[in-house]
Amino acid sequence: MKKYIMTLASIFSMLFLTESGIDHLSYAEQKNMKQINELTIMNEGRNSFAVEYQKVMDGNPTAPRPNNVPVLVNKEYALPDHYKPTDLIYPDVPFLADEKDEKRMMRKEAAYALEELFQAAKKEGVNLAGVSAYRSYSTQKEIFTSNVEKDGFEIASTYSAFPGTSEHETGLAIDISDSKGVCPAIDCFGDTKESNWLADHAHEHGFIVRYLEGKQDITGYKYEPWHLRYVGTSIATEMTNRGITLEEYTNAMPVTN
Repeated sequence: MKKYIMTLASIFSMLFLTESGIDHLSYAEQKNMKQINELTIMNEGRNSFAVEYQKVMDGNPTAPRPNNVPVLVNKEYALPDHYKPTDLIYPDVPFLADEKDEKRMMRKEAAYALEELFQAAKKEGVNLAGVSAYRSYSTQKEIFTSNVEKDGFEIASTYSAFPGTSEHETGLAIDISDSKGVCPAIDCFGDTKESNWLADHAHEHGFIVRYLEGKQDITGYKYEPWHLRYVGTSIATEMTNRGITLEEYTNAMPVTN
């Protein structure tokens, strides 16, 4: 399939620049723009995926791959423009926020699995709460824009995704916290009993800790012990036992260990 090459600068400008050009950006951001202009990303079309990935995960080349449960979505493999799952529901689990907005929704299969995961944790004295699950394209755009304004492009892109490349947009990912919201989607969550329990048991219910410690060069994102991704029990178990990422499992990136 034809490859498309897009500069990060063009993406940056598309998302953030107004008709007035870059004059409203700070000196630091304008400097970032010049640096970004020298970088490129390669994307094999917004709907394409690695051949090996298709063989392992799909088995059916005519299937709509963005809807496949173990779909690979990252900085290289993006969802179709403004993709939205058609089977989003509200899982019956506690969230830190009371209002029933989009961030409490997940795809049906993942939602039911999440309910089982929460129930299993509670039986062992571990009380979990959801922080953020599904995000629309527009919501992800707002979040990424805000993060760039706060931390600058280079830092923001280590923990925040371009719209269209966020796992949250699949409806298969969720950020988890303890029930009191002490460390909601922040680094200190990694030191909690909730985090330890998830690392040991999430795969039993079809979830993986998506961004593993020491794997940033592969995933493109820093360690996030709170970010769970549903891929199905058999795949999650194999990945957890092998200590590999979704990139490695799908052969989009060679296994390095």
